[in-house]
Amino acid sequence: MSKVQGGMKCVKYLLFVFNFILWLCGSFVLAVGLWLRFDPETVQLLTGEEAPETFFIAVYILIGAGGGMTLVGFFGCCGAVKESQCLLASFFACLLVIVGAEVAAGVFGFMSKDKIIEDVQKFYSESISEGSENANRTAIAAIYHTVLNCCGDSVTNPSLCLPGDEDLKNCLNAITDFFNEKLYIIGYVGIGVAGVMVIGMIFSMVLCCAIRNNREVI
Repeated sequence: MSKVQGGMKCVKYLLFVFNFILWLCGSFVLAVGLWLRFDPETVQLLTGEEAPETFFIAVYILIGAGGGMTLVGFFGCCGAVKESQCLLASFFACLLVIVGAEVAAGVFGFMSKDKIIEDVQKFYSESISEGSENANRTAIAAIYHTVLNCCGDSVTNPSLCLPGDEDLKNCLNAITDFFNEKLYIIGYVGIGVAGVMVIGMIFSMVLCCAIRNNREVI
């Protein structure tokens, strides 16, 4: 026999539906994280031993949170169906941790945006500096020019730009535009999904308290 009746039964099924949505959201977040990590353009731009890795920190947090959401969504469904106080309390605790990770990824993406872009711009500028004769650095500069459809900066090495490329976008501006777009995706996805998960935390606590109160009455 069900441990909850009336309005709480409605909350039970709402929590079940929410957990299914949470599972879908987790799959979406995981997919976005994997796309950002293995996007060919991003990987090419951050190739090299001295390439900055700050950007990928937020991506890894997003991937971990997405994977956790898919698992927690499944166990949350089990907790709602079985009306298990222990499973619901564990579900709440897991959601709390994942919300923290999602918010951390979002805030990190927004707060570290300027530093990440500055590090990538520095990495590119060093590859085209006049004193850089390393073939690997020249290859890195060529990758930036191809992927971002740009050429050089304010003090560019003219030998790295093909004839006619002088009219292309400044690479420092192109880097800013490219990573701004990626980092805003991380920020909005992380914080947006975290907001949705707070609703699940509320449902789980309401249902958990209802189950406990029914047991005390019995």
